[in-house]
Amino acid sequence: MIAVVDDDTFVRDALEDLISSFGHEVRTYESAVQFLASGEVANTLCLITDMQMPGMSGLDLQQRLLASGYNTPVIFLTAFPQERAKTLALDRGALAFLHKPFNEPDLISCLDRALDVAERGRVTQEKS
Repeated sequence: MIAVVDDDTFVRDALEDLISSFGHEVRTYESAVQFLASGEVANTLCLITDMQMPGMSGLDLQQRLLASGYNTPVIFLTAFPQERAKTLALDRGALAFLHKPFNEPDLISCLDRALDVAERGRVTQEKS
């Protein structure tokens, strides 16, 4: 399952339509708190999240997941690119940091890479 977390309804709906058109299961959430409370964190193969949201930011969400032992591949989206935030996100293991508006092929390429990383991680866990 691919989780999309963004406080903008238009962005959530557009991403859900795009990603599901490639045959992927998608769930959308309007906040990081809603995603964390969903019960779907462990089932998430890739997280696509906005950087700046009310309440908990995308960076805070990433940190919370890492602190809880989840190495879910993360793709960040932002309308307000900041080099410091990008560096922090990537240093923490984010797969991509895309600027809104982003190109659909770029997002799909990042998503394919994230799903490949998730699948390799799953195979490694099964062998352990």
